[in-house]
Amino acid sequence: MANNENFAAVQGFLRLESEAIAETASRLQQDEIERVVQLLAGCKGKIVILGVGKSGIIAQKIAATMTSTGTSAIHLHPSDALHGGIGIIQSDDVVMILSNSGETDEIIGMLPYLKHRQVPIIALVGNLSSTLARRSDAVIDGSVAQEACPLNLAPTTSTTVALALGDALAMTLMQVKGLTPDDFAINHPAGQIGKRLTLRVADLMHGGAANPIIKREALWVELVKGISDGGLGAVNVVDSEGRLAGIITDGDLRRTIQKRDASSLAGLTCDEVMTTNPTSARSELLAYDALRLMEDRPSQISVLPVVDDAGVCVGLIRLHDIVRSGL
Repeated sequence: MANNENFAAVQGFLRLESEAIAETASRLQQDEIERVVQLLAGCKGKIVILGVGKSGIIAQKIAATMTSTGTSAIHLHPSDALHGGIGIIQSDDVVMILSNSGETDEIIGMLPYLKHRQVPIIALVGNLSSTLARRSDAVIDGSVAQEACPLNLAPTTSTTVALALGDALAMTLMQVKGLTPDDFAINHPAGQIGKRLTLRVADLMHGGAANPIIKREALWVELVKGISDGGLGAVNVVDSEGRLAGIITDGDLRRTIQKRDASSLAGLTCDEVMTTNPTSARSELLAYDALRLMEDRPSQISVLPVVDDAGVCVGLIRLHDIVRSGL
């Protein structure tokens, strides 16, 4: 096939599948979809999704999408189910079965046992006259006029439509259940979105024995040692009650020394070097918001003192700590 023919073929197959999804959307029956959504949203247990072959792969993806968006779901292979796996299905579950033909042997073989457990069955099927469709409590029409396969044999358009329907149901359930960004983040703690919505200053700050503090009356020699020992490039300056009085970075120290005569350095105290009333954060503040505090300002800063409700200094967080966390 010439290059331009390859290009045209890819475009054609994509259009065929996208048109099939659009046709599916226009063909949906409102009453049937309402029935399906009610069954899924009202499920007190979990959604068990079954499929064989390519439909089984799509079933796995739909189950994963539902689970990550607030609806507990698992994939169960029908063959495994017939050899003990069906024990995972409980009376408060809902079963959703994917099958283009609706006549797959393993699927049909399971139906009597599912009926015995009295669980609602939702069929996402390509043949509305099939055994599966007739024996299900609710049916979603996933039929397609033609597979994208040039031989009209390999499951392509039909699996794309099934996947799109599964995604649409999962997103609808998100809306019905009122899933919030915080809820979403709880299920995605390692992702960037999850970290932005759950990771807090307390999780990243240098606190306790690692909190670099120094008294405001300390001499500059002690200050140099404090910055070096802490290894964070800054120290928090506190008063006799441990409340935050200021902050000193190694840059602040260098600039102060450069401006002073050597003869006047002996009596130089932290009080003369520190930045007073520095921008600070609470330990419960989201780390992402702390990042914004450091960056969304005319002159960016790279460290933030952390204080409690009484103004007592409890730690220090660096821009580097936040960036390294993956935010």
